[in-house]
Formats: sequence, C-alpha cells, structure tokens
Amino acid sequence: MLDKLEAINQRYIEVEKLISSPDAMNDMKAYVQLSKEYKDLGPIIDIYKTYSNLLSNINEAKEIISSSEDIEMKEMAKMELDENLPKVSSLEEEIKVLLIPKDPEDSKNAVMEIRAGTGGDEASIFAGDLYRMYTSFSQSKGWSIELVDVADGTSGGYKEIIFNVSGEDVYGQLKFESGVHRVQRVPQTETQGRVHTSAATVIVLPEAEEFDIELKDSDIRKDTYCSSGPGGQSVNTTYSAVRLTHIPTGVVAQCQDQKSQHKNYDKALKVLRSRIYEMELQKKLEEDAKNRKTMVSSGDRSAKIRTYNYPQGRVTEHRINLTKYNPDWRLEASNRTCCWPFITPICLLYTTCPIELTTSIVTFLELVELNEIKALSFKGLG
Repeated sequence: MLDKLEAINQRYIEVEKLISSPDAMNDMKAYVQLSKEYKDLGPIIDIYKTYSNLLSNINEAKEIISSSEDIEMKEMAKMELDENLPKVSSLEEEIKVLLIPKDPEDSKNAVMEIRAGTGGDEASIFAGDLYRMYTSFSQSKGWSIELVDVADGTSGGYKEIIFNVSGEDVYGQLKFESGVHRVQRVPQTETQGRVHTSAATVIVLPEAEEFDIELKDSDIRKDTYCSSGPGGQSVNTTYSAVRLTHIPTGVVAQCQDQKSQHKNYDKALKVLRSRIYEMELQKKLEEDAKNRKTMVSSGDRSAKIRTYNYPQGRVTEHRINLTKYNPDWRLEASNRTCCWPFITPICLLYTTCPIELTTSIVTFLELVELNEIKALSFKGLG
C-alpha cells in the first residue's frame, strides 16, 4: 500500500509543478484538468502523510522498547505504541476507500428531471414535493438551482419540472436518486380519508460538457479536381475544387465555389467539421435517451426504488432493503420547526392540515452522509 501511496504522492508533486509553471495557462483545457486532478489527489495525500507519520512513530516506539535501557522511556514508548496501533487499521480502511477509482462524472453538475407518474393530480403534487425537497437539500449543501422547464399540474405541483443543480460533487451525490419514487398517503384531493398510492419519476443526468471536434490531418483524405460550371478557363482547367473525406467516419465534404484551392479547402474543412459535430451530437442525444430508459423503466408504482409511507412515518429504500421509521416526520401545521432545517420550506407550503413531510430527503441524508447509498456503486446497482 505504501508503494502505491508513494506513487500517488509523486504524481501530486508533479501536477503541482505543472500548475505552477509559467506556461500552464497557455492551454486552458489542460490547466483545468490538472487543477481538478490536483484537487482530487489532495485528500489522499493528506491521509498518506498522517499514515506515514503514524507508521514512523510506531517503528520508533518499537525500537525504543527493544533497545533502550531506560525503564521510563520504555513505558512511554509502550503507551504510545498501544495508542497508535489501533489507529493503523482505521486509517488503512479510509485509504482503501479513497483509492477506489471515482466515476469521472461524479464531480460534474447535474440535470434533474421530475415527472408525475401514476396517480393523477396526487402524482403531480408529489412531484412538487420532491422538487421542493431537493431544492431545500441543495440550499443546505450550498448548491445553486436553475429552473429550465416546468409544466404545472392541474391541482398543484408539477406534471414535469427540469432544473440544473450546480456545486461541488453534485452528480456524485444525486445520481442514486434516479428512479421511481412511490408515496402512500391521504391526498389533498381525497375527501373520504383513504390512503392512495402514487408515483413520480426522478432522472439525474450529468451536465453535458461542450465538446469540440478535433480533426487529425492523417484522418482526412484530400482529393482535388477541376471545378464544373461557369467561371472561365481559370476555374475549369485548374484543380481548384476540393473534396475532403474523413476516413474513420466516411463523412464527405466538398467545395468548388472559390478560384483558390486553399479557400475551397478551408470552406470544405468547416463543412466537414460541422457534419462530424452534428453526427457526434446525435450520438450523445441517443446515449442520453438510453440512459433515461435505464434509470426509469416506467412511471408505474411497481417500478419503485423508494417508498414513503406517510401514515406509518416510514421510508423504505428497496434497492438495499433499508427501512427507517421516524414519528417526527409528521408535524402540525402550527409547528414551523423541524429537526431537519432544510425541510422547513416544505412546511410553509401547508397551512390548513397536518403536515406530512416528504421523507425521502431524510433517507437521502442517511444513505449518502452515512455512505450507505455509495455502497450501491460497489454492488453494480448504481
């Protein structure tokens, strides 16, 4: 383990030198990547230094115990050894977790899409509860919310709402919220007090990065030929027309508008770049559509990943069979305080009936902050 940590430390020093060099800002794209790598390596280096010092102290204490003739020194060394040895295993566990390869998209901002599923007006109301819940949670984390699109429900809430969440490691913490969320409660639209089951779908996608197409000269075949059409002898008898073929994709672009071969080449290259960009963009859109289908198979109640049962004060995370109960999730309308301060904005929306808080944010905190939901990625359930 020490060899691996030492290699990471050398890389950390190397990146630090690259960032500090005078030419670092010449390539902004490379500079941003280096800055991100430097930031990601920071926590590992901090714990590596602590771990290294701890092992050094343990070795010194063992040496004193074995070689020193001073009884007091031996006693002090033994006390230090007894204190430090239990710390080794806990630090090693932390290091193992930090050394697990991260999803490169975890640090990105997120795009969240919440849609009402089965349940009619109650599903729209629940979708609105989920939106306010995630908004409150984002505020508690210091993240910012930007509304993109919204379709209001007929009796409150939203049929669909799309918003961006920006901040540090947003996607890494929110990506496990994708799926069907099921709620069991007495709807606001219910007059006979019966418990209904409704659902809303949540989709979390990493924010798309702007990408540019890099065309290598070795991947482009250039053909020249005589231009056709009007233009006189200077056009029809010289090889001024240009046809460019991108060999990996087979995309072709040609131009014969100009008398100069160089000008035709430049114009054809722009057209070729645009066509390849459009093709790559279409691929990305198709990939995003596939991701949506894998995150949410349907908006039906049976496809749930989590259930919030208001009458029982219960929330169940079906992916890891975790159930939590908390009677404090039910608050009276007159009570404006809550053990989870970020849920208070939800309380303020209700004024006439007992407030039954959406509990998924509580579960979300328990799963994410206690690292229980992160375990899903190790099981391949993310």
